[in-house]
Amino acid sequence: MTLKKVPSVFYNTIILVVTVALAACTSTGMHRSEKAGATMEVVESDITKAVAQVDATAAALEELIAPGQDDVMKAFNNYSSNVDKMESLGKRMFEHADKMSVQGKEYFEEWRTQGNTYTNPQIRALSEQRRVELNAIFFEISQASVGVKGAFKSYMTDISEIRSYLSNDLTPKGIEAIIPVAQQTVSDGQSLKDAVSPVLSAIGNAREEIAQGGTE
Repeated sequence: MTLKKVPSVFYNTIILVVTVALAACTSTGMHRSEKAGATMEVVESDITKAVAQVDATAAALEELIAPGQDDVMKAFNNYSSNVDKMESLGKRMFEHADKMSVQGKEYFEEWRTQGNTYTNPQIRALSEQRRVELNAIFFEISQASVGVKGAFKSYMTDISEIRSYLSNDLTPKGIEAIIPVAQQTVSDGQSLKDAVSPVLSAIGNAREEIAQGGTE
């Protein structure tokens, strides 16, 4: 290698290093946004399935307490099966929602840390502005979710206790006695469905924003 070639080789090496570094930075940001978006999509699916199961459970409960039910045991088993499905979906939904919350905090903290590495103050300011904007949209999920998790757990407790009560007294008098509680639970289920609508909307907005540009 001659001395004349050294500057050219050195320059090309610097270009290569910078290019690889920028590509890695972009890849990391894209990976984080894709990961966060994927988790939100799972939670969105969980909630949609849980809402559908609330309807199925309500239908099974109404069938069970309906006057003149010909096959009480069959109706009870159907209701019990739907309670099991609701509990399974609820557990899955809570686990994924908690994961989404933790992942969201990590996502924006990593974004903030990376933004602080920019030496250009304008780029650093743009990065922080975008992070704050997207963080506010993500925060809407938390705001919309206030009380929903507790309401879901309360609902699942009620449908489970109705099942336990009827398993001990599946008689005409036992069923008649539980009707007011059962009807209230069905009503609570409808209220629960209404309450999760803003949550689904907030998740959809956050997913859309991340897909459009949350790649810092």
